[in-house]
Amino acid sequence: MQSFSLWQILIFFPVGILAGIMSTVTGLASLVSYPALLMAGVSPVYANITNTAALILNGIGSGVSSSRELHGHWKEMFKILLLVFVGGIIGSYLLLSVPSTIFERVVPFFIAIAGIMILWPEKSHAYPNSSTGFDPKHFHNFARNKFKLLLGGLSLVLIGIYGGYFGAAAGVIMLAVLSRTSSEPFPVYNAIRNVAMLAANFAATVIYAFKSHIVWILVLPLALGFLCGGYIGPKIVRLLPIKLLKIIIGILALILAGILFVQTYNL
Repeated sequence: MQSFSLWQILIFFPVGILAGIMSTVTGLASLVSYPALLMAGVSPVYANITNTAALILNGIGSGVSSSRELHGHWKEMFKILLLVFVGGIIGSYLLLSVPSTIFERVVPFFIAIAGIMILWPEKSHAYPNSSTGFDPKHFHNFARNKFKLLLGGLSLVLIGIYGGYFGAAAGVIMLAVLSRTSSEPFPVYNAIRNVAMLAANFAATVIYAFKSHIVWILVLPLALGFLCGGYIGPKIVRLLPIKLLKIIIGILALILAGILFVQTYNL
């Protein structure tokens, strides 16, 4: 069993705070916590698993802090949460049975597309007072709505699979999808995204706890940091201009995609 010094363990509390803020504001906790775990000597697979376990408290912290944004949207959020949960179970099983190198080769492209989607100007919504992009009353006809329901639901399951399997930037990919399917303002669908990702992380952690190895000694300080950062993040979202936030998120996503592309293809 790998051993860690006291300072290595304690440093993950401030790391978790910063990563939690990054996660709830931008969906990019992976820019902070995952590299920190690698620097501590944790192998890539176990770093991903440990990070996933710690992220559960990030969802809890952000959910408590986002009660204002989530008010009136609990029903929609639980639908999304359920779809992501199912995907998380599938993804975690895939991680334990399918070589990760196959999936890692396309991950940079997923993240790059998500960054472009967030940076790309959005069309105005036809129904500005709607609660989500998945309600039948928000579309011109039933057939079009059924297609969007299917496409939106499938996208959320796939994001859950991605989150359970690889995890890196799963939040920003979900943010990109919700930015195109939800007719709510950014703070609302961002809050829904933060809590919904908890489902994929929880499902994956339960399976990893029995089927793989979680570095629990690092999970505790990292998770407590995620809890604090997750609580702080939504308050920052309320203060910053939405356009500026989206530009920052999109640029960071493209930077992460570039880093992963270089690492994956050994450029």
